[in-house]
Amino acid sequence: MAYRRQHRDTGPVNLAARLLALAEDALNLRLPVRLRAWDGSVAGPAGAPTLVIADRRAIRHVLWSPGELGVARAYVQGYLDVEGDLSDGLRAMWEAVRVARAADPDAARPRITPRLALRAARLAVRTRALGRRPAIPAAEATLTGGLHTRERDRAAISHHYDLSNDFYELILDPQMAYSSAFFARPDMTLEEAQTAKLDLVCRKLGLQPGMRMLDIGSGWGSLTLHAAEHYGVHVTGVTLSSEQRDFVLKRAAERGLQGRVDVSLRHFRDLAGAGVADGTVDAVASIEMGEHVGDAEYVDFTQAIARYLRPGGRVLIQQMSRSNSAKGDRPGGGPFIETYIAPDMHMKPLAKTIGLIADAGIEIRDVQAMREHYPLTVAGWAANLEEHWSTAVALVGEEQARVWRLYLAGGSLAFEENRMGVDQILGVKPSASGVAGMPLTPMDWLA
Repeated sequence: MAYRRQHRDTGPVNLAARLLALAEDALNLRLPVRLRAWDGSVAGPAGAPTLVIADRRAIRHVLWSPGELGVARAYVQGYLDVEGDLSDGLRAMWEAVRVARAADPDAARPRITPRLALRAARLAVRTRALGRRPAIPAAEATLTGGLHTRERDRAAISHHYDLSNDFYELILDPQMAYSSAFFARPDMTLEEAQTAKLDLVCRKLGLQPGMRMLDIGSGWGSLTLHAAEHYGVHVTGVTLSSEQRDFVLKRAAERGLQGRVDVSLRHFRDLAGAGVADGTVDAVASIEMGEHVGDAEYVDFTQAIARYLRPGGRVLIQQMSRSNSAKGDRPGGGPFIETYIAPDMHMKPLAKTIGLIADAGIEIRDVQAMREHYPLTVAGWAANLEEHWSTAVALVGEEQARVWRLYLAGGSLAFEENRMGVDQILGVKPSASGVAGMPLTPMDWLA
C-alpha cells in the first residue's frame, strides 16, 4: 500500500494533527498540506500550502455532505480557506493523488471503516464539531421540473448568466467573450486573444457581407456584434438569458448595428419564431453552448443546425469535453460545478461529439484543439477578479465571489491536466450532389 499509518486518540488534543491524521487515513493518502485549525493548532509539513479550518462548521458541512460538495460548501461560506495561491494548493493535491495512485490504485479513495468512523465520532464529540447541518449557501442552484425541458434549461442558464452584467464586466474582456480565447501569440493580452478567437471563427465560417448567420448561445454578443460590425453579416443571436439579451441589444444600438443584429430570447428548438427558416442560414456558430444541451438532447441540437443551414453552409462549434482518460468522472464536471456553476451541463469526449455532428449530415472539415488556451484565458479572468475583489463582493456578495474564485482555480487546473478539453469543430452541409464549396486547404482561415 502507498500509505499506512495508525493513530490513537490518547493524550492532549492537537486538533490540527488529529484532523489531518483522520483525513489521511480516510483517504489512504499523505496530504501535501499544512493544516491550521480554528483553535490555532497547526500540523503538517512546513512550506506546504496551508489549509485553514476557520470554523467547526466546516467539519459539519463535510460530515453532512461527505466529499467534494461538503468541502465546497465550507469554502464558499468562508469556514474553510487556503492561505496563498488557491491554484497551487489544488495542483499540489492533484499531484499527490496521481503519485499515490500510481503506486496503489486504492489511494485517495475514501474508505470509512468502523474503526475510523469511531475515531471520527470521538474527535467530533471532543471538539464539539458535531451539530446540526449548517445553512446551505444561497449561491447553490435549486432547479425543478424535467431535465432539459425549456423551462428548466431557462432556469439553469439564468442561475449562472443572469448573475449580474456589471459583475461579468469586471471579469471578462471588454468584448464580454465568456469562452476560451485564442492566443495566437503567447504575449497577447486577454482582449487581443479574444479578438483573435472571434476573427478565427469568422474566417473559418467564410463570412462575407450580406450573409445570414445564426449564433446559438450568443451570450453577451461578442461574436454576434463582431461578425456584424467587421464582416457585414446579419446575425440572429439566441440566448435564454434576459440579462444577456438586453445587454447585446444595447450595445448593438450604441454601435449602429440595429439593422444587422437580432437577439431572440428563446430555446434553440423554437427558432422558427425568430424568423429562422429551414435551409436559409449561411453560417451557424455555437461557442461553448453545446455543453448545456444535454446528452439525449444533443441529437436534436445537431439536427436543428443541419436543418437551418443552406446547402454549402458552414457550422463552427466550440465546445468543452471530458477526457477519455477521466473514467468515472461525472459528465457535468462534479458536484461543485453542477451545484454552483452549470447545473445540468453534460460534457462528452470529443470523439462522441464529432460522431453526433456527422450523424446529422454535417461533414467534418477541421478540428482544432484549444485546451492549452483555456488556462491562459482563465488566468486573465482570475486576475480581473482579484484586482476588483471588493467591487465583485459588493455586486454579488462574498459567497458568490468565493464561488468564482474556486471555480476559476479548479477549472483552469482541469484543462491544464487534460481532464477537460476544448475544441473548435468546423463542418459544412454538402449539397445533394456533394458540393461543399470549401477551400481545398485551411489557409483561408489560418492566414
